[in-house]
Amino acid sequence: MQREWTVAAIAIVLSLCAAVGLAAAGSDQGVRVGGWPVFVICALFAYGVQWLMFAHAWAVKSERNFDLTGSITYVVMMLGGGLLAGADNVRSWTLIGLICIWALRLGPFLHRRIKQAGEDKRFRSIRGSFPTFLMTWTLQGNWVFITGGCALAAVTSSVSQAPGWAYAAGLALWLLGFAIEVVADRQKTAFRSNPDNARRFISTGLWAWSRHPNYFGEIVLWLGIAVMAMPVLQGWQVATLISPVFVVLLLTAISGVRMLEARASKTWGDDPEYQAYKRATPVLMMWPPQKQAQ
Repeated sequence: MQREWTVAAIAIVLSLCAAVGLAAAGSDQGVRVGGWPVFVICALFAYGVQWLMFAHAWAVKSERNFDLTGSITYVVMMLGGGLLAGADNVRSWTLIGLICIWALRLGPFLHRRIKQAGEDKRFRSIRGSFPTFLMTWTLQGNWVFITGGCALAAVTSSVSQAPGWAYAAGLALWLLGFAIEVVADRQKTAFRSNPDNARRFISTGLWAWSRHPNYFGEIVLWLGIAVMAMPVLQGWQVATLISPVFVVLLLTAISGVRMLEARASKTWGDDPEYQAYKRATPVLMMWPPQKQAQ
């Protein structure tokens, strides 16, 4: 128990230190309301919501609203940031709109999946530990605030610029990434809905191009957001371009790929077909299907 408290405390402190640093950078030359940078107000909101929902989740011992809470926080944070900052340009409202579309698609999708499964397997060893459960909700605050950081900095920036090549390139990247993520999720949902596939792994469609095409799409769409935001970031606001790097770190080293690869190896590690699939298919980057070596 002492180790759990120590690990959780360290993780929470480091998370909040990163948030404070990003808040300071993102507020540089940004719009203020009542003397407060809008960027900071949005940060406080993002973490405050997670901690309030943690209190409820701990009381009822349930994580079912975890992903839905994160997605709704994105929507309110971006819309609120735009309204408080008085955003009146195409770039800002495009960024707000794209993030809202992404969040309103992903949140309900994950929530339905967890509801159907009866639980979120990620929380089996977490929901009973107060410090670890709190740490997880705090990290979700990081997911919302840091991932959306460069977009929020652009929306709350005091600088406005007409759409140019970066706007078009970023929008194209977002559309590509979003399409990949949606198609990959739908393909896996259809695969899992077939009872005959209950103990099988998916290796068709986009999953023949990558073992985690949905995460690849996620990375590409956030890269697109960063490219769109970049032209209006001034001074220390440029530091918020860490956003897509954070997404890569989160999906490959903290959650996502790392956890799913470990689970897959435990389930199908001795299956020759799975080993052939692993050898022929990139773990994340998408690449045309290769002939699986036997």
